[in-house]
Amino acid sequence: MATTQQSSTKQEILEYLLKHSQATAFELSEVLNVSPQAIRRHLKDLEAEELIVYASTTQAGMGRPQHIYQLSRQGRDRLHRTTSDRFGDGYGEFAVSLLDTLAETVGHDKMKTILQKQWERKAQEYRDRVGKGSLKERVETLVQLRKAEGFMAEYHSVEADDDRPTDRVGDRFVLIEHNCAISNVAESFPTVCGHELEMFAAVLPDCIVERTHWIINGEHRCGYLVQARKQEQN
Repeated sequence: MATTQQSSTKQEILEYLLKHSQATAFELSEVLNVSPQAIRRHLKDLEAEELIVYASTTQAGMGRPQHIYQLSRQGRDRLHRTTSDRFGDGYGEFAVSLLDTLAETVGHDKMKTILQKQWERKAQEYRDRVGKGSLKERVETLVQLRKAEGFMAEYHSVEADDDRPTDRVGDRFVLIEHNCAISNVAESFPTVCGHELEMFAAVLPDCIVERTHWIINGEHRCGYLVQARKQEQN
């Protein structure tokens, strides 16, 4: 039982670092409601497994310096395997190999057409399942669909910015994906990320969808700002 609890806490530490990029032992202790001593033991174990690293140190008042921990590349890969690769470790590599073979067989122009058709098909599937409820209901359903496919997804509402024209947009939400379930494919065929943005816009046709964060650019998450268009007054 104790081993299972330790494993669960370590997983929670890794997921927290994935979502928030970095944290101190004190912060992890507060958030996870685990004693500082236990958190430090878990962090030591995760360091030994090369799943986390400490990038810098901060001084809080008169207390001892606090290490600021981040995921290592191995830690990010571990989370990708446990949350995304639901069909076996070789699934991502197989998908990339298959796409490479298709590109060699039909040519890159045809390949672009195939990928476009695939994302159009996916957009229609999502749109049918998302339905026609409120924007919040549709975004919530979309997040659940992405979770079922291996994405560590979440959303939250945001207040309108003063510098944005209030006559252009209504309700606003940020959709965040802390991992990429198709990272192997995206690294070899980065155009799929552009199709993904187009797909979200097609699923939510009454909205403006903008990319705010991008894992491919070295950021620790992908993010999309979803804004309801204001209905024109007659």
